[in-house]
Amino acid sequence: MFAVYVNTPNHEDPLSAVIVGERAESKEAPKDWIRVKVTHASLNRHDIFTAMGRGPHPEGIPFPITLGCDGAGILDDGTPVVIYPVLGSPDWRGDETLDPGFNILHEKVDGTFADYVYMPARNALPLIDGLSSLHASVLGTAWLTAFRLLFTRIGITAGQTLLVQGASGGMATAFIQLASAAGVEVWVTSRTREGSELAERLGANRIFESGNALPRAVDAVVDNVGTATWAHTMQSVRSGGIIGTVGATTGDDPDADLSRLFVQQIRLVGSVMGTLEEMNALMRFMVTAKIDPEIGLVLPMENAIEGMAAMLQGRTAGKVVFTR
Repeated sequence: MFAVYVNTPNHEDPLSAVIVGERAESKEAPKDWIRVKVTHASLNRHDIFTAMGRGPHPEGIPFPITLGCDGAGILDDGTPVVIYPVLGSPDWRGDETLDPGFNILHEKVDGTFADYVYMPARNALPLIDGLSSLHASVLGTAWLTAFRLLFTRIGITAGQTLLVQGASGGMATAFIQLASAAGVEVWVTSRTREGSELAERLGANRIFESGNALPRAVDAVVDNVGTATWAHTMQSVRSGGIIGTVGATTGDDPDADLSRLFVQQIRLVGSVMGTLEEMNALMRFMVTAKIDPEIGLVLPMENAIEGMAAMLQGRTAGKVVFTR
């Protein structure tokens, strides 16, 4: 079976660890799982981390492993589906993100960068009318995480002001498009003219140069950058406001400015992925609001390393999608 996979990770040069080609199906899926023929799969920074050997679970990543969290495809009976990437304990009930056994595709089992991917039947959601397989393939990680942070964890509402740190990444574009569609006043920081123009095209109301003081404090800030933007994030939120964080691409040990955090009663919330219910709600919202996710690069899956290099070098805006 064709796959994009890693046998031995390389922390210093992750792309050198990625293999593109035929791979024996060495891991037998549970008997009650189904298979999806993958037609589209989107790239996440998490795939790069896996190639580096960085995983969120103490037991480590069971190499060799096929990369890919997200995707869309077709069941054996011809039904088009969207992949919900969150796995967990078979007996867990309730919020999937709080399951002690929480994991996502390609952390413990093979992922979506292959001809076929195996999963529990509940993880293959019927593709709804008005949503293409291309656009659906980007929703499972970045877009689902953004949706949950904005509307479940923060509870942002129309008329409030949101600052998005960054303009062009897959997560930032999701924040901008989702919040704008919900009637939120969206402010964005950007380091480049191209990023500013993209943010404006996606619905941002105001764009500021990264690190510059804002004309007034905002109701909420979303930050997945980390060290490089954290001081500005803390300075930009109003008293009693809220900061949401879903990542730290520039490092995860910033000066937290704890005095300001408690004196001004700022709420700090983290979020990761989303529930099955939120995934379905996200798809309905995309169709109702007529949102086409920003996709910067579409490549055949055989060119996966090229797409990963583009992400690492910051040469893409929005999401990267591989087709099969």
